[in-house]
Amino acid sequence: MKSILRIGLAQVNSTVGDLSGNSGKVLSFVDRARENDVDILAFPELVITGYPPEDLLLKKGFIDSNIKIVNELALRIDSPATIIGFVDSSVRGIYNAAAIIYKRKIRGIYRKKFLPNYGVFDEKRYFIPGERPRIFRFGNVLFGIAICEDTWFKGPPTSTMARMGAALIFNINASPYHMGKIYDRERIVKTRIRENRVWVAYTNLVGGQDELVFDGQSFIMDRSGNIRASSRAFEEDLLMFDIAEKDLAKRPSNIEGGSITNIAGTNKDGKIKKPIEPDPVARLEPDEEVYQALKLGLHDYVRKNGFKGTVIGLSGGIDSALVSALAADALGKENVTAVFMPSQYTSRDSREDAYQLAANLGIRIIDIPIDSILEGYLKSLKTLFAGMKEDITEENLQARIRGNILMAMSNKFGWIVLTTGNKSEMSVGYATLYGDMAGGFAVIKDVPKTIVYEICAWRNKQGPVIPERIITKEPTAELKADQKDSDTLPPYDHLDQVLKSYVEEDKEPTTHDFPALPAEEIARVLRMVDLSEYKRRQSPPGIKITPKAFGKDRRMPITNKFKPWQ
Repeated sequence: MKSILRIGLAQVNSTVGDLSGNSGKVLSFVDRARENDVDILAFPELVITGYPPEDLLLKKGFIDSNIKIVNELALRIDSPATIIGFVDSSVRGIYNAAAIIYKRKIRGIYRKKFLPNYGVFDEKRYFIPGERPRIFRFGNVLFGIAICEDTWFKGPPTSTMARMGAALIFNINASPYHMGKIYDRERIVKTRIRENRVWVAYTNLVGGQDELVFDGQSFIMDRSGNIRASSRAFEEDLLMFDIAEKDLAKRPSNIEGGSITNIAGTNKDGKIKKPIEPDPVARLEPDEEVYQALKLGLHDYVRKNGFKGTVIGLSGGIDSALVSALAADALGKENVTAVFMPSQYTSRDSREDAYQLAANLGIRIIDIPIDSILEGYLKSLKTLFAGMKEDITEENLQARIRGNILMAMSNKFGWIVLTTGNKSEMSVGYATLYGDMAGGFAVIKDVPKTIVYEICAWRNKQGPVIPERIITKEPTAELKADQKDSDTLPPYDHLDQVLKSYVEEDKEPTTHDFPALPAEEIARVLRMVDLSEYKRRQSPPGIKITPKAFGKDRRMPITNKFKPWQ
């Protein structure tokens, strides 16, 4: 039988701060890998602490506890050789690092060189960079370890490891999801492979952490740049793959600038390994990918934070319909309560659609009319508002009454309120502070309105749950007679294009870019975006699915006199 190296990629869902829980998960995957005769097993970046640990990294007790956990794991892991992401420390500072454990000993530690400091990443706030690459010998095979950003740049450490003789690089990652991110990763890894003629085993974290979702989709790419095996998206997985030793043969051309550590004299343990046939590599369609990201992010936020259930204001519109479907799919219908809160402006169609949606999903729906509550507010304010016309004030009162009702139910029953505003609305401030923005988690906060329609259509193809009229009718907040979103906003297909240019690409769009919109309309959109920053700062966290989400990705000052739209 030809000599093979069996590698494993442990795609796990760790929880930030749950050091013992994450350690237990590591041991569980180690046991599975050992039962399947894996030689080398790799876990994701910072799997022990969870990612990103943020200012927990400023607490010495947290750093010490994570190191203690790794030392305890070393005493329990005999085989396979196991690569574990953790936080290392020295007198100089702390490092984003990886330990390799074999035969109940830590055989070596690699420290991350390139520390990302853009978008959602703040690693230079906490870590100092590692100084030198390391490669390891396992039998006849030389391999290296890189951590996430280390493979995004040409040259060291990847090139150094390749020159030292490494034919296989384990790249361990905590790479957050956005639409199509997997193709960026594959492109980068393929570029490094073409430069260095190595295999790359790319291991990625999976799961939700506050506003971030990690999609997994770990993969193994050969030295020709072909993906040979891939893990499932948005699920924990143990990917195993056999590489013939002859395909990993490589002579070192330069051993300067790093060190080689012997892990095992041989990878032959006397066992005859049953061949492994990995599943075909499959990628999700874009709409399914977004839906699954939102579903996982919602599930983990609710479960990891210990909420008993969810409550949603169900209006009969498409946004609340999507959030309800996501909640039922992610958490189970028994953990979702919808509240229909009609006013004099609520149409019969909205009532019928809301109740039909609840029936299709099998979720509980409660009916609480708000007209009498609104009447009490208006009576209390009658003297103060005497002689003044009704305007947005009265509209916002309705939204805030609904927000108060939902928050009261949250307090009484321990449910988390899921808000229903989309990215298009959040961008231009088409939302009410302490009204429809009131809640604990903004599920579709980073989903543009046009994509809301697309993923609703995809969800209905899996089983029709969202009434067709919800998808086809013109959007309206129903806060006054005959109100339509188009009274205030450009058509969403035009609006989302302008928002993508201004918010996600940091451009200053003009009529040259968008000839279908007059200059004054574009300027009005940009003005609404800039003047709504104060609202967004007070909104709940929500799931990132675009390359640039509001929050950590885009940090604009509220007080700001630079106005490109003037």
